[in-house]
Parts: sequence; structure tokens; C-alpha cells
Amino acid sequence: MIMRKIIIKLSVCFALLTSVVAGVVSCNNWLDVVPDDGIPSIETAFNLRSSAIRYLATCYSYMTQEGVPGTDHGMLTGDELWDLVGRIVTNTSARVPNTLFNIARGFQSPNSVYGNDFGSMYEGIRCCDILVEHVNDVPDMTKEEKDRWIAEVTFLKAYYHFNLLKKWGPIPIVHESLPIDSDVETVRVYRDNVDDCFDYILELLDKAYPYLYPTIPSTDEYGRITQPICAALKARVAAYAASPLFNGNPDGVALIDNQGRQLFPQKSDSEKLARWTYAMNACERAIKVADSLGFRLYDTAGIVMPYNDTLKITVALRNSVTERYNESGGNQEVIWPNTQTNRTSQAMYQRLVQPCLGAYTDMLGGYRFLGVPIKIAEQFYTNHGLPIANDRDWEGVNTMELVKGDDVHAFYIQPEYTTIRLNFDREPRFYASLGFDGGKWFGQLSNYNRVFKPADIYDVECRMGGKHAKTGSETGPVTGYFPKKLIPIQSTWTANNSFSSYTYAWPMIRLTDLYLLYAECINEAEGPDGPHSADLYKYLDAIRSRAGIPDVKTAWEQYSNNPSYYKSQTGMRDIIHKERLNELAFESQRFWDLRRWKEAPAEYQKGIYGFHVTGSAPEDYYVKTFIAEQQFGLKDYFWPIPTSYIEVNPNLVQNLGW
Repeated sequence: MIMRKIIIKLSVCFALLTSVVAGVVSCNNWLDVVPDDGIPSIETAFNLRSSAIRYLATCYSYMTQEGVPGTDHGMLTGDELWDLVGRIVTNTSARVPNTLFNIARGFQSPNSVYGNDFGSMYEGIRCCDILVEHVNDVPDMTKEEKDRWIAEVTFLKAYYHFNLLKKWGPIPIVHESLPIDSDVETVRVYRDNVDDCFDYILELLDKAYPYLYPTIPSTDEYGRITQPICAALKARVAAYAASPLFNGNPDGVALIDNQGRQLFPQKSDSEKLARWTYAMNACERAIKVADSLGFRLYDTAGIVMPYNDTLKITVALRNSVTERYNESGGNQEVIWPNTQTNRTSQAMYQRLVQPCLGAYTDMLGGYRFLGVPIKIAEQFYTNHGLPIANDRDWEGVNTMELVKGDDVHAFYIQPEYTTIRLNFDREPRFYASLGFDGGKWFGQLSNYNRVFKPADIYDVECRMGGKHAKTGSETGPVTGYFPKKLIPIQSTWTANNSFSSYTYAWPMIRLTDLYLLYAECINEAEGPDGPHSADLYKYLDAIRSRAGIPDVKTAWEQYSNNPSYYKSQTGMRDIIHKERLNELAFESQRFWDLRRWKEAPAEYQKGIYGFHVTGSAPEDYYVKTFIAEQQFGLKDYFWPIPTSYIEVNPNLVQNLGW
């Protein structure tokens, strides 16, 4: 039984790793209800709904804050974005922290674990358990509302376990939080095997689902957990459980705990297939739930402004991530919006990442210190919806050839401006996602309700002497490409050299994510011509249609150098993976996907390259220039458990390689 009249937060460093129970601190300032004797207590937290709902907010407060580099563990930690190495604290690091970039640079270690939220996740789990135990004591709540709250924190408990599992692999499962007065041996818990971890998370999500609301009653509750969010997370968790990194991974065979238990159980092919089939069904169910509640792809029908087709497609692609939800319409594609993301940090990220367009170029926002490696620009499809290497029209083409902008590409590239062949004849997602030298950047305007000509849209000029060239060691460009996709078109620079940001709830799961997971699971469970093949093509092609490229069959049969590639399971796997990398670029998915697919080593060995950004003439600027080498070994699939934790609790055996 939890002790009474105490301040309630027990860090995992105490609850799981040490026998010390005196170091108990408050959950946070949300729980500051003080009784007559001046001591906060469980009783005062749950004596009225008005105080209990603050405790519910505390349970939510442990959610990860995706969408900004300082707190998103999948953004600056991989190979999709590259930071300006050496920027100093007084200028940019304090405004947008770059600590997590040390993971991308290979500096992770057990003695200094970057992105270490191991403790805070277990703190969040404990808070969820406390609410479940005490919410029925609240007198002025209906049973229906109490059941809803219990379901919400049950979901959160599942999510916090999943967040731990993605990073550390097999973890200690917390069925019930340990009493505060547990003895030393009790708190020295063991890690559970990876299958038990996934099964427990899926069990919690199933338990939560029936009692969640299908939709939020009002926009005031935007971000609270609903049935479609729960179904969508279950689909993602099930897909991860089926993926090669977790599903009978032979590389994990040597991870054995102090009791001799194997933490990555080995499996037969039929057992692995069963995981994919389960995931396929979970994805199908999640899509049906989303469809029944009106979720839909954000397409050009949502663009009411008098734009031409080119602008409509690129704006729709950007808005699918950055436009806010509202009851009258807005963005109906985002299933799970993370309202915990710090809006101030997001606004500062927008200021410091993008080029300062328009007349105001010499100010804070001109730092533009995040770049996109050339390999990511090369990854996007051609206008035929194919990888460059598979498009017949690109055979023998020198992608670094200097080419001038023309009328055909006038809404993408500045006419008569010299850039390279790589930037021409690409899919609309390339232009919606990337800013580059000579490219067009739609946004930062005061009036969008008009017919636009190419000359009305801002240009990006990165070569020395251009408006967005390097002005010193503390400015970009870093690689020559910018992550445009995450910058809302509504964000603007103003005449007094200030920035007006348009912030948005970070999309944890969009409908396209579910479509792609479903297609992936179908292919892994049945191949591309199994019983669910119609759904596989239906959802892949829906995404491609919105992106303005041909369907899978048309693209490969009519334009590729390997017309039958999509007909095999291996070929379709590659197509789905690439589709996912392009569609969800910069949305903190690539980092995790490359790992769960076990494709990270092949991608990382390509290295980080950019252009020679101090060049002024096109022939000097457009030189592929080495920036950094990335190493990726077996140990890099998972975070190391901090050495200090293992010293206190030897039962937490260290991950392989650390």
C-alpha cells in the first residue's frame, strides 16, 4: 500500500535500481493541492474532480516531445538531418539544443547516455498506476468518466513501455508499481524477454480501447487519447513486434540475463509469420476505425485558394503535417496529435532552421543550421514515381550536371538560375519537403488568396553572394538542402525583423503511416499477390495519388528498367520501405524504421555528403563534398543502459556491445 501524506513521485533510479526510498519527490507542479496541515497527499489529489484532473494531466506530462531537435529522439539522432557542428551555446544551442546530435555523431556511451528517459518513463508509469488505484475515490465523477480516465492512463502506460522498448529492447515490465517500502531484493528487477514486453503492451491497449471515447467532445480536449489513437498505436506496436529487429532476431541470441533467460527468444518461420499476420489484422482494424470516424488524406480538395495544380499538390503535402485540426475541417489526416510538444521550442526551431526569405535576411532566423544530406535528396522519386536508379529516363544521367531553370519547372526552380540535374523532374514530395539553391519556397506571405505566378514565390539562393549563403561559422547552409516540409506556410517574417510562427501539434501518427504499415504487413504476411493484395495496392496508390505520381503498377511497368520488380515479395518490400522513407521524411520515423528493418548499417555506410557550400560559382558550389562518416554496429540498435543503474542493480544486464 502506498504510504499516505507524502509527495508522490518515485524515480526509477530509486524504484527499480536502488533500495533507497527516502528520495521521493513531487510528480510536478500539477500536483500542488495542499490540505490544512500543509502536506500534499494522495487524498487531496483525488478528493475532487478539479484536483484529480490535474493529476491526469501529470500522467500525460511524461509523453515524449517529438517535433523539436532538443527532445525528439528520432530527429537529430540519425542520418536524415545534419546539424552545424560547433555552433556555440550563446547563439543557437540554448535556443534549439543539439545534444541529441551526439548520437548521430557516434558519441553515445553507457557512462553518458544521451536521450536518457529511462527513469522518467517509469515515473510516468508509476503516476498512471496511482491514478488507476485512486480515481474511484473521487466523489464528483461518473463511473463512465472514471472508466475513461483509467483507459487513458492504461494507454499511456502502454505507450511509456513502448517508448522504453524501442530504445532499450527488452525492459522490466511494470504490471503494478512496487510499494514505496519494498526491500532491496524486490526492487532489483530483471528485464523481461522482448516477446513478453510486446504482448504486455498490446494487452494494455486492448484493455484501454473499449472505454476510450471515439472522438474528443471539444477542441479543449485535443490531444487526449481516443479510440482511433489507441487502435493506431496498437497497429504500430504490432508492426514493430513483427519486424526483424525484434521478431526472433538472431543477433540478440547472446543477450541472456543473470538467470540464464534469453531476452530475444529465437523463433521458427511460422512463429515469425504469425507476428506479421497479427500486425496485418491490427493495421486493418485501425484503418477501419479511422475511416468510420471521418479521418482522410489531406488532398488538394482541401485547398480552397485559387492555386494552380502544382502549388495545390505541394501545399497539400506540407499541410498534411503542419496544418492544425479544427472541428469545421482543417487537418483530418492526423490521428494522434502530440499537444505535449513545446510550442516555444517548435517556434524557435522554425526560425533557426529555414532560410529567412524576403527582404529580411540578416537576422536571427538566418542561421539555418540544419541540413539534409544529399543521399536523402537522391532518395526521393523521379516524377515517374520511381527511384532514380530504376527510372529508364535517368539511365546514364549525370545528376550533378549543371542545368538552368526553365518554364516547365518555374514553380519549383527559379527560371534561368543554374542548379543541377538532380533537382529537375522529381516527384512533388521532393519539392514539398526540400529547400535548395535555386529552388522555390512557398510561404511567409501576408496574402495567400490570389493567383500566384512563379515570380511571386520566394527563391532560395545558397551560393556565396546569394541571399542565403554562409556568412560565418555560425550559419548555414550545412549541406545545401533544407527540411522545408516541417515549416508551415503560415509562418512569416515581419517588417520589424521579428518572426510570427504558426505552431501545430506534432503528428505522432498520420493516416498515411497506417496505410504504409498495413501495406508492409500484408506483403510480409502474404506477399504482393495474397488475399489482401487489393488492399496493399489500394493504400499504397492512395498515398502516391495524393503525391502526384503514378500508381505502383503503372510506374514500374511503363517507366522502370525492371518492370516485374513489384511482383516479388522482396521487390515489394523495397518499394514499401522507400515509399515510407519518402512519405514520412523528417517526421521522426526514419531513425526507428531503419533499425526495426535492420537496414541501418547499409544506409549509414553511405556517409554524410553535402555541396561545397562556400563556393560562389555553380561549378564550385555543386561539388559533392564529404562532411562526416557514420559508424553503425550491432550495439547501435539499442541505447546502452546507464552504467550507474547496472552498478546498483546487476540484474539489469547491459545491452550487447556496450
